[in-house]
Amino acid sequence: MENATARREKKAEVRAAISAERRELADLLDTLRADQWNRQSLCAGWRVREVAAHMSTGFRYSVPATLGELAKARGNLHRMTDRVARKDAAAYSTGALAAFLRDNADHPWTPPVGGLAAALGHDVVHGLDITVALGLGRRVPEDRLRILLAEIRPSSLRFFGADLDGVRLCAEDLDWSYGSGSPVYGRAQDLLLLAYGRRIPGGLLRGEPGNRFTLPTEEV
Repeated sequence: MENATARREKKAEVRAAISAERRELADLLDTLRADQWNRQSLCAGWRVREVAAHMSTGFRYSVPATLGELAKARGNLHRMTDRVARKDAAAYSTGALAAFLRDNADHPWTPPVGGLAAALGHDVVHGLDITVALGLGRRVPEDRLRILLAEIRPSSLRFFGADLDGVRLCAEDLDWSYGSGSPVYGRAQDLLLLAYGRRIPGGLLRGEPGNRFTLPTEEV
């Protein structure tokens, strides 16, 4: 009984974090200038506009519609998500893209794998894809970061294509580290991006292996 109660409380905590993250990101998107919407994000090949469109795909597409889009992409999930993000980024106004997040703050969508924590990771990391790329300095609340940092494991690294071999991630703003090897120091939210397979702008990491995870100057 105690374990069941703890699980319910944990789910409620994560759901509240998801709702808050979506509302905060929607408010932030509403403040962006037109040129910022067209800037490159940390997602390779996607501008801020495509990332924002992708973030609400799970709310807007039914299962049959998603399967239809997957069929058009000949079963390739990455091709499907790219095609849909580009199509919707062109079809909807920036105000609509922000509203999709706000209006669906309490939507129960979760990715096919990973459950509620994965849904939170989807929102937090894509939000960072935008804010870090734009240099906005938004800080993800600690409770949300701790939920996601606790989910990092070899299987998740493989899923996101993150190569942390020989590296120990060491947060400078939280009591947290992961891995073994040469240390890479940075803010917890920047290290989270590394665990999701991202490379980030220069100046955010310390430690010799940091160059492995830093974007070339021309991509910043």
